[in-house]
Amino acid sequence: MADQHYSDAELDLDLRWWAAANYLTVAQIYLQDNALLREPLRAEHVKPRLLGHWGTSPGLSAIYAVLNRHIRRTDADWLYVTGPGHGGPALVAATYLEGTYSQVYPQVSMDAAGIARLCRQFSTPGGVPSHVSVQTPGSIHEGGELGYALAHAAGAAFDRPDLLVACVIGDGEAETGPLSASWKLPAFLNARRDGAVLPILHLNGAKIAGPTVLGRSADSDVADYLSGQGWAPVFVEGDDPRLVFRALSAAVDDAHETITAIRRAARAGTVAGTPRWPAIVLRTPKGWTGPHTVDGVLVEGTHRAHQVPLSGVRTNPDHLAQLERWMRSYRPDQLFDESGTLAAELAALAPAGDKRMGSTPYANGGRLRRPLQVPPLDRYALDVPAPGTTVHETTRVLGELLRDIHAEGTRPDGGGDFRLFCPDETSSNRLGAVFEVTDRCWQLPVTDFDDGLGPDGRVMEVLSEHLCQGWLEGYLLAGGHGVFASYEAFAMVSVSMLIQHAKWLQHARTLSWREPVSSLNVLLTSTCWRNDHNGFSHQGPGMIDAAIPLAPDVVRIWLPPDSNTLLSIADHCLRSTDHVNLIVVDKQPHLQYLSLAEADRHCAAGASVWQWAGTEDDADDGAARPDRPDVVLAAAGDVPTQEILAAAELLRVWVPYLRVRVVNVVDLMALMPEDVHPHGLTDSTFAELFTEDTDVVFAFHGYSRAVHELLHGRPNADRFHVRGFSEQGTTTTPFDMVVLNRMSRYHLVLEALRRARRVPQHGDELARYCRGQLERHGPYVVAHLEDMPEVRDWTWGSTRRPTER
Repeated sequence: MADQHYSDAELDLDLRWWAAANYLTVAQIYLQDNALLREPLRAEHVKPRLLGHWGTSPGLSAIYAVLNRHIRRTDADWLYVTGPGHGGPALVAATYLEGTYSQVYPQVSMDAAGIARLCRQFSTPGGVPSHVSVQTPGSIHEGGELGYALAHAAGAAFDRPDLLVACVIGDGEAETGPLSASWKLPAFLNARRDGAVLPILHLNGAKIAGPTVLGRSADSDVADYLSGQGWAPVFVEGDDPRLVFRALSAAVDDAHETITAIRRAARAGTVAGTPRWPAIVLRTPKGWTGPHTVDGVLVEGTHRAHQVPLSGVRTNPDHLAQLERWMRSYRPDQLFDESGTLAAELAALAPAGDKRMGSTPYANGGRLRRPLQVPPLDRYALDVPAPGTTVHETTRVLGELLRDIHAEGTRPDGGGDFRLFCPDETSSNRLGAVFEVTDRCWQLPVTDFDDGLGPDGRVMEVLSEHLCQGWLEGYLLAGGHGVFASYEAFAMVSVSMLIQHAKWLQHARTLSWREPVSSLNVLLTSTCWRNDHNGFSHQGPGMIDAAIPLAPDVVRIWLPPDSNTLLSIADHCLRSTDHVNLIVVDKQPHLQYLSLAEADRHCAAGASVWQWAGTEDDADDGAARPDRPDVVLAAAGDVPTQEILAAAELLRVWVPYLRVRVVNVVDLMALMPEDVHPHGLTDSTFAELFTEDTDVVFAFHGYSRAVHELLHGRPNADRFHVRGFSEQGTTTTPFDMVVLNRMSRYHLVLEALRRARRVPQHGDELARYCRGQLERHGPYVVAHLEDMPEVRDWTWGSTRRPTER
């Protein structure tokens, strides 16, 4: 190992700093008063509710102490990602001891009053959470939901060539699927343009109620596992702090030297093969330095140390006495002076300024974020000579836009600040234009038969929704921009990650010191209505339902009906900050409706009346007020838009005196009342679109319940009759999908005739025609394996009554 010149005096200081961190960790979990034990501990000093986790905390603090010394020696930039999110009190303690916490929160001062406040606020009402949350300086990863630490660490390292990320992975977390997938990082990390990730697999042997797989595995098995994923593991083990600190410090020094050598070779162009990045496996006891036994039962080194080792301190005098002995074992009187300020020699151990891990700008990515340079949209806009008459693969224009964003934002070293993340589906999703200027990122061997693979590629394709989204989240939180594109149904694999990220942004918006970061942009395509050769497994619009209840200040859901509206929405989303933007649009050929200028106006409004599609202007026979249609047809989504327009045209041709209004909704949250969501339409605008009392037949991309939920609070909401996906699907034709889910143009016409204020002449005849078409459809697709010509080839203006053919 490297000669790190770790003198006994330096080690003594680091162990005292570690003791201070452990002391403040225990104090946060237990104490509401007498935080520095300046008097004997009494039951009333203890919080009434004991929350928090001790077991992982001493290991986290030991790593922090060793990294602090390493940073002071090397002046390197380190980001600390804490996989065991329950180590919150340890990271709060560490950032307090280095001075960052009091800078961010001046009310938590560096004295006795500040320590009292630090302890009282932890896991209490009006205080801070027990996890390494968004409120914790230096954090980009809460860890409350386990599995994403290494993915977030990787994302933060992409395009940050000078950054080192220490990613502590708990052995409980290591059992999750996302974390298991994350070990594949060496196949995607480019030493020439990216930072480095140093995984520290912390094996303390237990999770909340039992042992862990890797904790009970032999070193040789753990080494084989990590080596097989491309890592070079080094083991540091023991329970003697002096020996562990020396070995851990040497391992960190060696890892940094190895990383430096890998970088130097890569940037000099002398790399041969894929580098084997260092990793550290740290085995220390769970609950290290805490109570060894409680009530005669072993605690230290077991799952019983996971949370609160002494749970009865307010009612059990023996527990209270043991807690006091435990806390005084750290000698707080020698760590903090009379005023409660950390001893000067310990305070001097912190790195300077932004080199402190709690203060690094890489953990507050808005400080590093640069506005994305989005080219003018008119370069990509489709010419739409007349609405509903031309067909185009809707997402292809977005691929062209992303291509040029990649090209214009790529640095000479291959880096940049924008990446596309997609689970092996970039070309399938019609975004393949990006491969005109970049490859798929790939650090492993390439053969002559591969397409578009290269070490400097900026498209991150890996067949894991967890990795794609986790990488993007880390990338955004460290200051980058990007898009996660996925098949609609399979984005549900990582939906809980989206929920957690929205929660992070929700609270980040309340913290003035957290600078805005680029929005999480999720493109859902290959949607439930158009799956080509795929079937029921690929048909599920549930992501919309998962996103709707999330924080209104954060979540946006967009349903562009065509290419130009997609461009307008993409431009808005790529420039936005602190949002989760869900964009749902199909990749297959679709009719196009709006020019770019019209699309911009439509997207800005959120929902619009499409005058050209309705009959209000040409159907007034004096039987109804000009401002009061007989029925409103509305749609949100590309396939629903086509079906609602086809239904409107059937009504126009068969019952021309029926006053029909057509409304298209592109911003789904516009349906909500304005006091519920910032994009919600005002009551007056909502009434201008949908009237106050006319029945509305609404064709919707997802489950109909979502629209009913959004409309709650609107006047006469029960007049909305929503048709959407009703969990009917198979491998079939496009039109058969809407028939199966009763959202076809014929179902919509029948619903409109049933709900309209009046049914003019030929209404019954039209209804019979629609029912006949539905009866004809089933046998036709079975016999011909495609949809009926009048459906398959329909464009706006092509509808004729049967006698007119």
